Amino acid sequence: MTDLRVAVITGANRGIGKEILKSLASDGFVVIGTSRSQDGLGHINETINDIGAKGCGLEYNVNDKDSLPSLNSTIKDKFGPVSVLINNAGITKDNLLIRMNESEWNDVLDTNLSSIFRLSKEFVKDMMKLRYGRIINIGSVVGLTGNAGQTNYSATKSGILGFTKSLAKEVASRNITVNSVSPGFIDTDMTNQLKDDQKNALIQSIPLGRMGTATELAKTVSFLASEEASYITGENINVNGGLYM
Repeated sequence: MTDLRVAVITGANRGIGKEILKSLASDGFVVIGTSRSQDGLGHINETINDIGAKGCGLEYNVNDKDSLPSLNSTIKDKFGPVSVLINNAGITKDNLLIRMNESEWNDVLDTNLSSIFRLSKEFVKDMMKLRYGRIINIGSVVGLTGNAGQTNYSATKSGILGFTKSLAKEVASRNITVNSVSPGFIDTDMTNQLKDDQKNALIQSIPLGRMGTATELAKTVSFLASEEASYITGENINVNGGLYM
């Protein structure tokens, strides 16, 4: 059903989310990018204007469950029902478990995992009415391997895998696919903050011998959002250069 072309991307103001927004726009989607800050909103609208896409940025904090119905109504009023949801927004609050406080644990779980529950529940309702939809959740290699100092973050990314497979089974009869993409080390502003020796050590652990690009990850997401991926659901695609096989 190629006429249903409205896509929501959370955390679309920079990095991976920004590249996903650009990639989906180039595929002809109306793109709605969310950010929790006015600065981020400005970056999204600037990106949309620069590439000549249709859509807009909307200010939304994925932890704010009360304003989610209003967000959905705004999108439907302007562009129509959402048929593609990209759950990308996420945070880290790293610490060893013995030093981690309740806030560091709960904030990461709420932003990275509970938000996916809320957003998927909100937008899947219209997808079920349309009998068409794509939900794509952004995981991480550490959800598969674990990582010291990231028990909170790793738990959320592992949780995404179980959530994805379970929801895929619930909505497959309505022609809705649910998949996840788990990146490894991607060249973004976050990894650019690493010291050269840290970055080199990471690269040495990757069989392909380099970091991935946000564009490579975005193109994987675009494929899952396309008609060509209509027979793929409940799957996780690793984009990590062989770091985890």
